[in-house]
Order: sequence, then C-alpha cells, then structure tokens
Amino acid sequence: MLLAEVVAVSQHVARTSKRLEKTALLASLLSRLPPPEIEAAAAFLSGRTLQGKTGIGYRALEQALSTPSPTPSLDITLVNRALDSIAAIRGPGAADRRHTALHSLLSAATAPEQRFLTALLMGELRQGALEGIMIDAIAEASKLPPESVRRAVMLAGGIVPVARAALSEGGAGLARFGLQLFRPVQPMLAQTAIDITQPLAEFGQTALEFKMDGARVQVHRDGAEVRVFTRQLNDVTEAVPEIVQAVRALPARNLILDGEVLALAPGGRPHPFQLTMRRFSRRVDVDRMRRQLPLSPFWFDLLYLDGQPLLDEEQSRRFGALSELAPPESLIPHTLTADPSSAAAFLDRALAQGHEGIMAKAPASLYAAGARGQAWRKIKPAHTLDLVVLAAEWGHGRRRGLLSNLHLGARDPSTGAFVMLGKTFKGLTDEMLAWQTRELLALEIARDEYTVYVQPKLVVEIAFNEVQSSPRYPGGMALRFARVKRYRPDKSPSHADTVETVRRFLPTLPPLLRAVRNA
Repeated sequence: MLLAEVVAVSQHVARTSKRLEKTALLASLLSRLPPPEIEAAAAFLSGRTLQGKTGIGYRALEQALSTPSPTPSLDITLVNRALDSIAAIRGPGAADRRHTALHSLLSAATAPEQRFLTALLMGELRQGALEGIMIDAIAEASKLPPESVRRAVMLAGGIVPVARAALSEGGAGLARFGLQLFRPVQPMLAQTAIDITQPLAEFGQTALEFKMDGARVQVHRDGAEVRVFTRQLNDVTEAVPEIVQAVRALPARNLILDGEVLALAPGGRPHPFQLTMRRFSRRVDVDRMRRQLPLSPFWFDLLYLDGQPLLDEEQSRRFGALSELAPPESLIPHTLTADPSSAAAFLDRALAQGHEGIMAKAPASLYAAGARGQAWRKIKPAHTLDLVVLAAEWGHGRRRGLLSNLHLGARDPSTGAFVMLGKTFKGLTDEMLAWQTRELLALEIARDEYTVYVQPKLVVEIAFNEVQSSPRYPGGMALRFARVKRYRPDKSPSHADTVETVRRFLPTLPPLLRAVRNA
C-alpha cells in the first residue's frame, strides 16, 4: 500500500472530531492492508515508528528536506525499510550517512508525505488516532469484540503486534496474548481523588496503601531468571541487582510482581525521587552505586504465581497471596477500612514517614492492565498534575541564558494534542534549570525572540493551589500558583494527565494546605 493512502486517512482522521467516523476511516484502511504491512501501518497511525529511537533530530530533518516529489511513489514497506537502515547507522561518519539516507527518503516523498514523516519522526503526529480509537478500529476491521482486542493490547504491551494478529488470524491470533513471563504488561494506573472521602463513599471497605515516591517496576521470574521492567516496559535488570537478588529469594517457581523501588536514607525515610532514578539510568559502576545508594522494593500486587495468572482475581485475593509470599518488610504498608478517621490517620502516618500520600483501592477490583480506571485512586494533600512541557522562555537576571518559564500542557484524549494550562518558573533549582535547558534545546522545533518551542516529550510534576476558569488558554482553564515539583523521566507523554482530570478540580479544589481529613 502506498504511504499516500495512510497520509490521506491520517489527515481525514485529524479533521473530524467524531469518534465513530475516526474509527470507520481507520478500520477501512486496516482491512485493506497486506499482512506484511500491518505492523508498520498500525505504528504510523498510532503516531510512532517500529524503530523507536532513530537518532534523527529536528535539525537533521530540517537539513534533509528537499523539493517534494510531484507524485506518490513510496509504499509502507519501502518507508519502513528506510527507517530500519537509518536507525542502524552507527560509528564514524554516522551523521553524514544518516543525512544522506534521510534526504533520499524525503526526496521521494510528496509534500503531504514529507509533513507526515517529519511529524512522525518528531513524535508530533497529532491526528486523534489514540490507542482507544485504534483498538476500536482493529476490532471493527477484524470483526472481533473490542473488549478482546483491548485485553490483548494490554497484555502485549502495545497495539502493533495485536493489530497483525487480529487482522491476519482473527480470534485465534488474539488467544496468544495471555499473561506471559518476560513479556511485561502495561501497569494499572490510578485516577486522582480530591480527598479520601470520595473512594470511601464509593467502595465502602477500602484497601489503603502508602503512595511511595519511587520507581514503579514490574518483575518477572522463572526459576533463577529474573527480569525487571520499568513503568514504560523498559528492561533495567542490569541496573538493579539487589532487586533481582530479593526476588530470587522468594519461595516461588515463577511469578510477576508489581511494586515500587526506593532508595532509603539510613533512618528509613525515602531519598528524593531524582536520587532513586539515578540508579535506573546507570549501566556502569553498578556495584559502586549499589553500595552508595542501595534500593529497597515494596510490593503491592501479584499478577502471576507458579503457573497461575491472577489478573482476573480480586485485589483482596491478589494482595492476600502476595502477603503469604513476600516478607513483611518488602510489602507496601496496607490496611482495610471504611472509616474516614482511620483513613485520615493512615494518611498522616504515610506523610510522617516521608511519603507522598496514599492509594485507595476497591478490594473487589480486577487488575486492569494499562487502564486508568476508577478502582484505584491516589490521594495527596498537595494537589499535583503530571503535565507536558510545550515550550520555555529564556530567563532574566541570574537566569539569563537558561530556559526558565515553562509552558505546561495537559493531554486531550479526543485529539492527541496537548492543551496549554499556563506557565511557571517557580520551584526550579539551579540544577533543574541547567538540566532542563539542555534537554529542551535538544527537543527544539522552533523559536522566537523569547521562547523555544519543543517536542512534547518531557513530563513534569506540577503542584498547584487551584484550577480556575480562564479565557486566556484554549482549554478554558488555568493553574493558579503552579510550581515545579520534579521532572518525571519515568513517564512518557501518554502518561500525562488529561484535560478531563484537570477539569474535575474546577469546582471543588480545596486549598493546598487544607488537611485531607477535613476536606
């Protein structure tokens, strides 16, 4: 299939706001794809490439652009092979060889294809074909139930392999995507609750856990083999040998654990999140780093045990099995209650020990891999949002020469774009200013006299006092007294909070320092 057909559908999808129309357009294209092209096309329509990081930056793309071809000639297979070749370029002269290969590809592309490929390679393809719509389109094209496709995507860790299996093999293809050791599943996520009374009112008896400020991990074990995966499903086993050692000591043949890993100070309080994350970015001097900054695991879920998947077991059953397996010191602090005063005391205990807040979970809930559902809620006394940096303004005075004032955006699930909610330069340390300047300049896509506009890839956690209505920004909302709490390199833009989450704070957000128990 010609790339031009994919581009035309992408443009059409971006122009319509109707979910059913988007789904029908995508399903029609998917149903016409030959099997060898399904994976690449599904990736393109989801706003990514099969190659992941290709080593191509904005300036390289800008320099490689040339006069567009007058007629379409590129097909999906040819484009995918070209990207394979570009991603494989290494060694001396790599930049020049990458430029030549990229120039050759773009020279054969029409003007719409050039715009599509540029946006695709920069992670800027905002066409409204988000995962939920793609799942519906795959279901429609393959004539399979959307629930079956959705579950397969969650268990496979992504859409691409599921698209080919569903469209080529139907239900038999989806049946392969059960819970499988060493194939990480997307983690279950939590919604934000304004206070503890919300989940207690909905769940009644509620499972409460400390919300720790650590690195989310999923650990798979089969016999002596152990692999550790991050929230984004990256394998970090080599960086965390003490976690491997701790899991090998558990009395099980095989298992899959979900939990948090923290670096603790000598008194048992957690080190700052950024310090914990240093361990996950290291592949050299691991033994020295382990001595200087040892990690401790805290498990809160058990997804698989000795040949038995537990995803479809209730949370209370999963945690009960985990409690019988793991030593008490490695379990997340946990309690069951329906009493608001007991819940508030548990929150106070978590905060006193240096943690962010608490989680509230419905004991009857199943593990909804990849979903941010209502069965898990996070409660913090200081309200925060995970937002994406859209641009940054040059600083003044002692911040001259550094990118300072951040433009902040929330994710709009209906379009795939990011909606600006305001700006902030507060909360930034000198170290953070230097770091973000380097990172944002590497993501630059345009600039004017005062502002550098960037690819929306950096997630930052923002604390704020309230959300207020504002005609100044496209979403009609603005954050009041926003300040940077920390960057979240463990999160991708797809994990950023949505405009719907922000909107829930409009009418009822209590002051930042009001005790949760009195909200």
